[in-house]
Amino acid sequence: MQVLVDADACPVVVKDILFRAARRTKVCVTLVANQYLRTPPSPFIKALQVPAGFDAADNRIVELVEPGDLVVTADIPLAAAALDKAAYVLDPRGNWFSRENIQEYLTMRDVMDQLRGSGVATGGPTAYAPSDSKAFAAQLDRFLARRGPAPGGV
Repeated sequence: MQVLVDADACPVVVKDILFRAARRTKVCVTLVANQYLRTPPSPFIKALQVPAGFDAADNRIVELVEPGDLVVTADIPLAAAALDKAAYVLDPRGNWFSRENIQEYLTMRDVMDQLRGSGVATGGPTAYAPSDSKAFAAQLDRFLARRGPAPGGV
């Protein structure tokens, strides 16, 4: 089991939580990004830089993910692709994507895209808060402690 991180937009605090978890649990954490990422020295932490380009990091994560792996991302299409490969998917706010809820997320994303395309100001996500990092850390700890329930069924 490995943890693959969509690292381009991942909050620094989440990366720090993942680094500590990797050292503590000896689970491999791989950050995938279009840019160079500095990581602490550890045999359990890797950074993988992909070429610049639309969805290049997402595509590489989909190539690497195996059943039972954990993917950390807020990207809904990437979450859907990872679920299709029987991975677990956790967003940086501590919310699980699952086979049961991914279609709702995809539909909402499409609706918001259509609204923005027609000129409606939809706003963006709320600012990342300390409660979000606490929720993420709690969910990650629970997952790593039991290595997760059945894929896609969190």
